[in-house]
Amino acid sequence: MKALTLIFVILIALLQYPLWLGKGSWLRVWNVSQQISSQKEKNKALKQRNETLSAEVRDLKQGNAAIEERARSELGMIKEDEVFYQVINQPLPTVQPNQLPEVTPAK
Repeated sequence: MKALTLIFVILIALLQYPLWLGKGSWLRVWNVSQQISSQKEKNKALKQRNETLSAEVRDLKQGNAAIEERARSELGMIKEDEVFYQVINQPLPTVQPNQLPEVTPAK
């Protein structure tokens, strides 16, 4: 009877081996599913980027507004007979309280 029990235990262990440690084991299936979900996220981001680039190319092919906008922002170009104003941001000078001019009351 002990021999039969030992044979069944060995048989069950041999049947369980591929499930836990073999080529199609649970660990490998879980790892592959994690890789698939990661790749799907990357594909989603790349698809969004491709759609944005496609819309930009379509806009550049069809309209002059996009070309004009790029020329202005990236190349610093202006139209003919257009006045260009450049605003330079400079920090305001700081005045210390002891440097304030004295004000005399008017008579």
